[in-house]
Amino acid sequence: MASRLSLVKELLPLIKMSFKVLIANRGEIALRAIRACKELGISTVSVYSEGDKDLKHLRFSDETVCIGPTSPIESYLNVPSILSAAELTEVDAIYPGYGFLAEDPDFAEMCQKSGFKFIGPDAKTIRKMGDKITAKTLAEKAGIQTVPGYKDPIPEDPEKFKAIARDVGYPIMIKATAGGGGRGMRVVEKEEDLITLAQITMQEAKNAFGNETIYLEKFIANPRHVEVQIVGDGKGKAIHLGTRDCSMQRRHQKIIEEAPALNLNEVALEIIFTACIKLCESINYEGVGTLEFLYENDNFYFIEMNTRIQVEHPVTEMITGFDLVKAQMRIALGMKFEIDQSRINFKGHALECRINAEDPETFQPSPGTISKMHTPGGFGVRYDSHIYGGYVVPPYYDSLLAKIITQANSRESAIKRMLSALDEFFIEGIKTNHSLHQKLLRDEVFVDNKHTINYLENEFLKKHES
Repeated sequence: MASRLSLVKELLPLIKMSFKVLIANRGEIALRAIRACKELGISTVSVYSEGDKDLKHLRFSDETVCIGPTSPIESYLNVPSILSAAELTEVDAIYPGYGFLAEDPDFAEMCQKSGFKFIGPDAKTIRKMGDKITAKTLAEKAGIQTVPGYKDPIPEDPEKFKAIARDVGYPIMIKATAGGGGRGMRVVEKEEDLITLAQITMQEAKNAFGNETIYLEKFIANPRHVEVQIVGDGKGKAIHLGTRDCSMQRRHQKIIEEAPALNLNEVALEIIFTACIKLCESINYEGVGTLEFLYENDNFYFIEMNTRIQVEHPVTEMITGFDLVKAQMRIALGMKFEIDQSRINFKGHALECRINAEDPETFQPSPGTISKMHTPGGFGVRYDSHIYGGYVVPPYYDSLLAKIITQANSRESAIKRMLSALDEFFIEGIKTNHSLHQKLLRDEVFVDNKHTINYLENEFLKKHES
């Protein structure tokens, strides 16, 4: 059955017709999508759970539909309810944002079968790149180095499993093939822990992703986390928008991101850019995506590809002037869009601080009512958020409240601008990690750009224990 979008594309030369997009998400990314749609003249439909009826973006959407109770499983992960809302409002396409169903190939497939364009890569591509073993194989074919390890099915015989692990060499990392978001991975230091930690990882992966398949990698002890942002037109052409450094992490969750990543081997970087484009063009990648790497001793090791918009996409937008969300819409809906590497220009340095509703010392979630707040502003400051004074932060969803982004001519100036923005910013009524960011931005190791993915947990927090 031909999709509505296909019919629209056929008729566009004959009549002028506007598009309507359903935003299958909540919070900050939903508001970000509405803003992009408004600039493009696209009508919007926002879905929400019963607990989210007071979200800010609902005020700015053209239409709204409640899709179920507060629980994510009954609302934002409820595919039949989302598709029913799309049918009811007669939209052309569905925008998934990040999280929830953004990288669910079954959802993408059901959207297409129901006559709605899924704004992102097709289901086949999501499946390929979502399976980390398949993704690594495709990356290697494109000339990208991967972390040494064992990618074949893990044998059931414990002794054979142990022998494979010994060949890889301890310490090793056990990873779920369908993992993501810091889940489905364990470091194994010694052989006697192998079987137990493998079983725990498999169970976690089964519960979180519905797939218990695991593989082994050599554990790279102290790398940086570097990303490459790409955009593909779905017709065999792709470009890159530079790098991001996302090394400031806790439990594999990013806290501070910046662009570009500095102090990289320039020769290796150009090779990686070329290979990333080759990979994306080989699979006719459509939309925006991110290739993630571990970087150590001038070597890039591919770890995974995210087939969606990233939380940290604003830092790339700030140094390129390229609107990634609008690009997603344009490409998916067949609107006028030119993809040209020569037109991508990089300017200055950008930082992003994720403000989460959590205790800055224990990192426990901190839901509740925001009694008072003030947002930062000024030259070179961007603030992406859905919260407001009086907003009740629910305990059911991700703890992200806001993203503060600064851009300046240099990293040093971007840090100073961020500290000024954080000084302006305050939230009362709940705990946030605001003070943690202030400490990190003044930390000598971070200021000197010498931190790795293990620095926050292994060194910084220990230095600041009360």
